[in-house]
Amino acid sequence: MTDESREPAADGAQAPPPARLARAATSQYRRNLPHMQTEGTTFFITFTTLRRWILPEPARDIVLEHVVHDHGARYQLHAAVIMPDHVHVLLTPDRDAQGNTFGLAEIMQGVKGASAHHINRALHRRGPVWQPESFDTSLRKDEKTREKAEYICANAVRAGLVSHEDAWPWLWREWIEGASPDQTRQSNDDRRRRGRLRSIPAGPTS
Repeated sequence: MTDESREPAADGAQAPPPARLARAATSQYRRNLPHMQTEGTTFFITFTTLRRWILPEPARDIVLEHVVHDHGARYQLHAAVIMPDHVHVLLTPDRDAQGNTFGLAEIMQGVKGASAHHINRALHRRGPVWQPESFDTSLRKDEKTREKAEYICANAVRAGLVSHEDAWPWLWREWIEGASPDQTRQSNDDRRRRGRLRSIPAGPTS
């Protein structure tokens, strides 16, 4: 759902969006790889650009916006980092108003489809953005969500792109950026003003 689909109420105030209902979350769905889903499970998900296309900085902004968009609606987002040619996300699927859990297939189709459409429109390009397959693993019982999230968020540091994770603009953590929308905007603006990131060309247009 986008903001464009929300009709204003008669008194001029924005009407609340209709409740979103989940498609049935199957215990397993298949493309090229099997994906297992059980209720209440937290997943570490990675998806990659087609042919390892390097996302320009505006495209990374778009991807982060779409990853965060359904936090609190379809899933609880714990952490996300947008790398130059791939994305890491840690999330737990939510339930809809009828108690049905949103499936990973539905969640990923929403994030990847909407972000690709927005990227192509913003960059005046055509064609697929993402590889069709996403890779996901469920957290083991002995793994802590916060520790896994902190590991994911250090990805840009391990890759040598920045000296510390707060210098990477395309990062979202539920205990920092997730604590306040205003803090999210301020944090991202502050990181960009530091000017420590190398500009990356837009790459192919098809």
